[in-house]
Amino acid sequence: MLTAQELASKVSAYQPLADVEFVHRAYAFAERAHTGQLRKSGDPYFVHPVSVAAIVTELRLDVASVCAALLHDVLEDCSVSERDLEAEFGPEVTFLVDGVTKLNQIDFRSKQDRVAESFRKMVGAMSRDIRVLVVKLCDRLDNMRTLEHMSLDGQERIARETMDIYAPLANRLGLSNFRNELQDLSFRYLQPEGFATVSHAVEKDEPRRQAASAKVCRLLTNKLSEQGFPAQVSGRQKGLYSIWRKMQDRQCGYEQIYDHSAFRVVVESVADCYATLGVVHSMWTPVPGRFKDYIALPKPNMYQALHTTVFGPDRQRIEVQTRTREMHQVAEYGIAAHWRFREKIGGGIDAKDAAPFAWLRQLMDSQSEFTDPAEFLESLKGDLFQDEVFVFTPKGDLRTFVRGSTPIDFAFGIHTNLGTRCSGARVNGSVVPLGYKLRNGDLVEIVTSNEQQPVKEWLDWAVTSRARGRIRTHLRQLQRERSIKLGRELLERELHAAGISFARLEKNARELAELCAHFGVKGGDELFVGVGYGRIKPQQIVEALSPKQHEGGPTPPPSIREGRIEAFVRKVTGKSSQGILLNGTDDMLVRYTKCCNPLPGDDIVGFLTRGRGITVHRRNCEKAFTSDPGRRVEVKWDAKAKINRPVRLTVTTANRPGILATVGSTFHAEGINISEATCRASDDGRATNTFTFLCGDVTQLKGVMRRLQKIDGVVEVERA
Repeated sequence: MLTAQELASKVSAYQPLADVEFVHRAYAFAERAHTGQLRKSGDPYFVHPVSVAAIVTELRLDVASVCAALLHDVLEDCSVSERDLEAEFGPEVTFLVDGVTKLNQIDFRSKQDRVAESFRKMVGAMSRDIRVLVVKLCDRLDNMRTLEHMSLDGQERIARETMDIYAPLANRLGLSNFRNELQDLSFRYLQPEGFATVSHAVEKDEPRRQAASAKVCRLLTNKLSEQGFPAQVSGRQKGLYSIWRKMQDRQCGYEQIYDHSAFRVVVESVADCYATLGVVHSMWTPVPGRFKDYIALPKPNMYQALHTTVFGPDRQRIEVQTRTREMHQVAEYGIAAHWRFREKIGGGIDAKDAAPFAWLRQLMDSQSEFTDPAEFLESLKGDLFQDEVFVFTPKGDLRTFVRGSTPIDFAFGIHTNLGTRCSGARVNGSVVPLGYKLRNGDLVEIVTSNEQQPVKEWLDWAVTSRARGRIRTHLRQLQRERSIKLGRELLERELHAAGISFARLEKNARELAELCAHFGVKGGDELFVGVGYGRIKPQQIVEALSPKQHEGGPTPPPSIREGRIEAFVRKVTGKSSQGILLNGTDDMLVRYTKCCNPLPGDDIVGFLTRGRGITVHRRNCEKAFTSDPGRRVEVKWDAKAKINRPVRLTVTTANRPGILATVGSTFHAEGINISEATCRASDDGRATNTFTFLCGDVTQLKGVMRRLQKIDGVVEVERA
């Protein structure tokens, strides 16, 4: 562990005028606050914030960032308040620390909701100061480096979150080294067998690779020197996860992957970059279709370079990346080399730097569309993890979208009104369907109609969170309007039968307000929605309005605020075998959805359906996201109930004799009987096999998935 003086010296090395006394104070404060706390490894907890601060100094960030790294857990894990922290270190450091701090004081419905809302909080903070995210990435990197001390479930959960969110975020910030290490560490825990295979192959191949790399560097350096280009040439090993993905995509072994290394050529100017490209192509034959000009079209994370793949010595494929020194700094340090930190909080983004951070503005815009935390997190994964595609507006403006985007994504990306009125599209002058996948260089024009409205089918085509969020919002509004109309009709009919004027009730604001308060809703529309969804019975409203007509007075309806929704859904006779509890009650009519087939142990959510009880979805189910949150009820599994639920697994394998028998025997070894199986071979040498079987819980499912992943020839195992 670094001492305070060693940490301060690291800061002084790249920022000579830095107030290192501030670092000493933060070090001492954090050390006192974490006194007596231990990590799961048994080490003093203070080792962690010091390690995070050391990583921050590697990025050459300012003193405030280093102090925030030292203090990033004191609000969450120690008896330190924001007021205390601000009094000691000022508003800037306090803001950074609070932005990194998770939300622990709120009672969330699930662990996933807590993670999602904590991330939403961080998004808001990093939109004001990107250092929040940089410190958080340093924190996550140190946690991943010590993940072996967590439980297996904890390792898998944290590694999956890192792979899905934090590694793509590091890539967005241009921190390629962070991304590679986060991916490799996640790969180690998510695919331990694959990690061991690739690690062993890379280690065994290291002497040959080093010799080949030295040869390429020597040849290229000498040739460039002859042509008068002073250049630095170096080779680097690609990440283990990157190699593994190539092996899976090409369905081959390590020996068949030839581009294990990439070679960097750093030159003085942009003109030298293009001249160097000509030298490389004169030395070795380029591979067709493998040239990319990221200087003319930089990546959204500010990365610039020329990439080309050639047949190098011994006809081996090698990738050569050419960039200037400034581009190299951005490639190595990403945002830390590019960002201009402000003297005050909320300084915002420099106009010069605005373009590379368009994704951050879109992220801020899209989060307001999602009322459900899990939905926000799921959409975020899709937006961050995908590659980009570059397209043009009719005016010639360049726009960037995630790969797989369609004209619907394009329309909503330009403006919400354009998206909602989108009735068609032209790409490069030709009419295309709305599900058309945009390609690099496409010129996109949207055709609109005032009569057009978003429809549910658009969700099958839209991929960006901005488009999907706005489509869902519109569909939910339509659902709500239909429920209000239905609720009004049902209530008006019931009041008329009881001799009560519906029109008089609507005009009497005081009486309507008292009635709404009685049922725990905020207004007349909410009352009608409750009736339309079946949460409130029209007869109960009649009883509340005319208590004298009923012997013994009215029966007070259950308050929605108290969560007693079970009175509004049909109950089943006798002990339930459904395995679901609603507020501790287990005799509700329950339906499991076929779209996601929830298993005991899954994070679930219920939705009220009129006359059919409660429909149960997995919380991250796509159809759950499109359902109105107003019908949502919190349900949980009954730990006492023993049930078997159908589940489907899609197992992608190499198409070779005997592998299906091996897969089948694995199911048998786990005590699972396959009830249905479909197998389909494809032209690329793979086979897609879907198995349906009964499973007791998620633990059993994960067990069989792990065993299947260990089979030689199994490419991927996914829950359908």
